[in-house]
Amino acid sequence: MRTTMAQTSSNNGGINQVLVEGTGNVRTFILNRSKQLNALSFQMISQLMELFYASEEDSNVKMIILKGRGRAFCAGGDLSLVFSHQSNWKIGANYFQKQYTLNYVMATYSKPQVSILNGIVMGGGAGVSIHGRFRVATEKSVFAMPETALGLFPDVGASYYLSRLPGFFGEYAGLTGSRLDGAEMLACGLATHFVSSDKLPPLEQALVKVNTSDPDAISAIISHFSHIPKLKDESPYHKMKIINRCFSRRTIEEIISTLESEALDTKGDWISSTIQSLKKSSPISLKISLRSIREGRLQDVGNCLVHEYRMVCHVLRAEFSKDLFEGCRAILVDKDKNPKWEPSRLELISDDDVDRYFSKIDDENWEDLKLPPRSNLPPYAIAKL
Repeated sequence: MRTTMAQTSSNNGGINQVLVEGTGNVRTFILNRSKQLNALSFQMISQLMELFYASEEDSNVKMIILKGRGRAFCAGGDLSLVFSHQSNWKIGANYFQKQYTLNYVMATYSKPQVSILNGIVMGGGAGVSIHGRFRVATEKSVFAMPETALGLFPDVGASYYLSRLPGFFGEYAGLTGSRLDGAEMLACGLATHFVSSDKLPPLEQALVKVNTSDPDAISAIISHFSHIPKLKDESPYHKMKIINRCFSRRTIEEIISTLESEALDTKGDWISSTIQSLKKSSPISLKISLRSIREGRLQDVGNCLVHEYRMVCHVLRAEFSKDLFEGCRAILVDKDKNPKWEPSRLELISDDDVDRYFSKIDDENWEDLKLPPRSNLPPYAIAKL
């Protein structure tokens, strides 16, 4: 096996943040910030973009494998960059612009991407995997979009893929930040296959021997190592009737009210913990997140990323609310887990306040997200456009 180290400008103690293994027709990219749970730095995003473009243009490369070192696939975007530059919102905007462009390239990639999701998959980590053709979960997988607890919203194209989960499960996962295991990821469609972690080495060996971009052939190889795991008895996926009844409501207030009514008739602490998750989250984050997922149902992946970029620029500018910086302070910096949200209650936020987050930024130097032209797309990528 030929292994090369991708050249990156490193903030990782001199260690390259993305490793590249190449053997024949397959390129394996390994996220290599294990101490930071492979959180995506600007350098990592830039390097992945270069690697994906180069591999797409190389006719010898038939497939990409993406995985992480350590106990995480990728725990998300590195929000410490955004927090440390809150006085200059355009630095954060540049980070998200690059990240969303990478998400779009992955969503429209001309060659199959196999993401090995053996560990934590959160936020931006979902963005660099869920858009790909194959997502392999294991018994160690933990998926979550925890942004509403941070004063952000499920982004990286989440308004596209969450809105396409069965029923209103996407609203449930996106608004509550609920953690899903590998079996739940497979059941709802976030993962395409489930492979026990001890079978990953032979799976990867089988994949690197293949000389094809045919998704059916690749799926057959992965399926040879995969099985259908049993959902836990307490899995929220078993609560789909209640989730659909509650999370189909038009507003956050109605969702909470319906959950509280359900709690009177339903035993167990799942509903109460769901209600608590919502009540602890940023009110403005909940409102814009619900709107984003609902709009995403009717948009292609590119338009979802464009509207999310408008949203994140408004969040970074902090003209209406500084909740992202307060959430980062409380959860990531001071770690007191006691954010003081402002506005503090849902009823203090009007529809006009929510509308503002979906409008263009009033800044002469700002422009909408410009996504790169894509060509020679396979049917499964065209279906997203």
